[in-house]
Amino acid sequence: MTSTPKTIGEIRAAIHAGALTAEQSVAAALHRINNFNGKLKAFVVVDADRAMADARHLDHLAAMGVPKGPLFGVPLAIKDIIDVAGLRTGGGSLTRKDAEVAQADAEVVTRLRNAGAVIMGKVATVEYAFGGWGSNETLGAPHNPWDMHQPRVPGGSSSGSGVAVAAGLVPGALGSDTGGSIRLPSSFAGMVGLKTTAGLIPKTGVLPLSDILDTIGPMTRCVEDAAILFDVLTGQSVGASAPAKVEGKDAFRGKRIGVPVDLGVALHPDTAKVYQAAQERMKAAGATLVPVRFPTSLADYAAPCGMFLAVDSYRHYGPLAEEEPNRLGDPVRRRMLSGKPVTAVDYTKNLERREREKSVIAAVFEAVDTILMPSTAMPAPVLGEHPEHDSPAVFTRFANYFDLAALSLPVGLSATGLPIAVQFVVPGFAETRALDLGYRMEMAQGGPIICPVLAQN
Repeated sequence: MTSTPKTIGEIRAAIHAGALTAEQSVAAALHRINNFNGKLKAFVVVDADRAMADARHLDHLAAMGVPKGPLFGVPLAIKDIIDVAGLRTGGGSLTRKDAEVAQADAEVVTRLRNAGAVIMGKVATVEYAFGGWGSNETLGAPHNPWDMHQPRVPGGSSSGSGVAVAAGLVPGALGSDTGGSIRLPSSFAGMVGLKTTAGLIPKTGVLPLSDILDTIGPMTRCVEDAAILFDVLTGQSVGASAPAKVEGKDAFRGKRIGVPVDLGVALHPDTAKVYQAAQERMKAAGATLVPVRFPTSLADYAAPCGMFLAVDSYRHYGPLAEEEPNRLGDPVRRRMLSGKPVTAVDYTKNLERREREKSVIAAVFEAVDTILMPSTAMPAPVLGEHPEHDSPAVFTRFANYFDLAALSLPVGLSATGLPIAVQFVVPGFAETRALDLGYRMEMAQGGPIICPVLAQN
């Protein structure tokens, strides 16, 4: 086995060729977790004994002639707002330190296990999945592996999922995205994250944040792996969403890429440079760039989306935010309490605005295949040197607010070597289109951009 951790696709190929067993695959993941998690703090619970037992059981079934599932022997991590039978769902919060262990797997975990995946444990999250930087005042934040010398924000709220995947502790993880919680860590920690359409993937057994916006999706190191997990999570045959093979020089031939005229906020100089370079790369590979103007700037959609988050979080967790002494981190508590004074009239008006402008957004997609936008306005800042009470989700919330799908992937590096990402935003239930476009971008740029830590044992 090579020192570089395998992707999901590589694990599948090695197992199919008889060069790898489930036990060997899981043992390699545990070895890497043991070596790196003390520094990275991505996993909050490593279920090593069960993982090895499950892997050996899979190998035993295979030896008996039982067909191998599409994720046979693939080690995966689960965000700690999603139930895993036998483990406590911690929600990233001290308020759940005495919660009982989950009696059953969440439906999404069941689907992964049924496909042959091995669950390695639970990974860190912002408290109740309510925060975009990835910081956690009460339990601590994972360490972004793109800078092993000083702590940078990992992105949230699926912070542990992003760090675990970027550093190769596992080849894939489940995250949730309510306002950008998959795409923000995918941007700051440099991997692929798919925000799925609300209602497409079941949320049974998942701690809620906003019932109308919550989504579950895959986080991986390359687009092909995201497509594999997406097919399993949606109950499709693996391969149904596989991107078409293309040559890099013609990767975007015939594609019309919508480029927003008004982002609403200034980009970090490195982000602006990489964002522009990505557009030029697509154009050179055959794309037509189409200027797109919305009723207001992209950033202006962050606040109305944030209203839903605040109100719905207070509805679910208001008593925890109100209790004294309080056990929530101050930033999360403030976000929850900000939903308390919102009136039913204001909430309803926001819903009406959302429905009214959906038709405007739909009309845009009649002229373009996707809307290209930055995933974040800047590379990952140093932890603690960012405005905690502001959100980095100025571009990601757009897709949540309008029930769209979106794929984030890194397309370049900052001057200091940090990943910078863009997202392909597509209509709801058009995830396969986003995956296809993301794969085309990987081909146009010569392959996935991966974290240097992957080369370390």
